[in-house]
Amino acid sequence: MFLENSRYFDVPQGRAAARDGDAVTVVRLRRLPIVEGRPHQVKAHDRLDILAQRRYGDPTHFWHIADANTELQARQLVDEPGRTIEIPEQ
Repeated sequence: MFLENSRYFDVPQGRAAARDGDAVTVVRLRRLPIVEGRPHQVKAHDRLDILAQRRYGDPTHFWHIADANTELQARQLVDEPGRTIEIPEQ
């Protein structure tokens, strides 16, 4: 169901009932790994996909950066210039 480069690729799935009663496939909660990262000071106009491209050679791996930090909304990691975020080795 998920591509191999997706953060959800190996996450167990289950079935649940939607509000209308239809059965839907759901992704079970996953534990985020504790990773060591390299600090990066956010600059104006930084984007996670661009940072991932520079670091990993693949912009779709932005989720490695999101998982290494505690922001619930990944794009908020780069909203505030001057903020320091962690960019893991992967």
